[in-house]
Amino acid sequence: MTSIFERAMGTAEFGRLHPMVRERFSVGLSSGTASIATGVMSRVWRGAAFTKPFLHLGKTRHILFPETGTDVPFTMENWPYLDRAGREVVTFTRTFELPGVRRRFDATMVAEQHTNRLIDYLGTHQHVGVELDLRADANGALVIRSGEQRFRMGRLDFRVPAMITGTAAVREWFDEDTERFGIEVRVVNRRFGPLFGYRGGFTARYLDTGAIPTPASVKPTKEETRT
Repeated sequence: MTSIFERAMGTAEFGRLHPMVRERFSVGLSSGTASIATGVMSRVWRGAAFTKPFLHLGKTRHILFPETGTDVPFTMENWPYLDRAGREVVTFTRTFELPGVRRRFDATMVAEQHTNRLIDYLGTHQHVGVELDLRADANGALVIRSGEQRFRMGRLDFRVPAMITGTAAVREWFDEDTERFGIEVRVVNRRFGPLFGYRGGFTARYLDTGAIPTPASVKPTKEETRT
């Protein structure tokens, strides 16, 4: 058995990752481990002023937020579990301690049962599902790029036009000089430009999920079971 990330990438591509990055993305039900990352984002930023209402709306469901800052304490929790549809998922619960306010950016990566493709469901209610492409770069970093996005709520189920949404690019690596992970996230709209992002570093520790069950606080309020 392998992690949902290795299955999505393929064993050869997953093997190109730096060993420490491989360990981070080996969390899952088969390994019986979760990962807790703690660190500091050197910069959390947003785009031009017109992005602010959109980001304010997102904060109500833990999808992006309008605040910015430098040297922002950061935590990311990656816990595996089976959702109501019997699919293995891994949480990406990010908490930012911004000046005067705490913000969360939640996502749950879901492994499709027959294709091994990863879908990133965003926020507390999983109304937005994003197809993901995962690759190793020449330096052993993991690069994740978002693809098609779907909006799902009740009977609604439609592809979100790229013109009104953002494309995300994530790069995570391990710096052997500092013995810390690095991460950079950028969300960009093809017409309006940069919307949101952050960059910084962190360390990671691993927990035995057999001894510590996945906490309810990192799970979404509502699960989307359609594929």
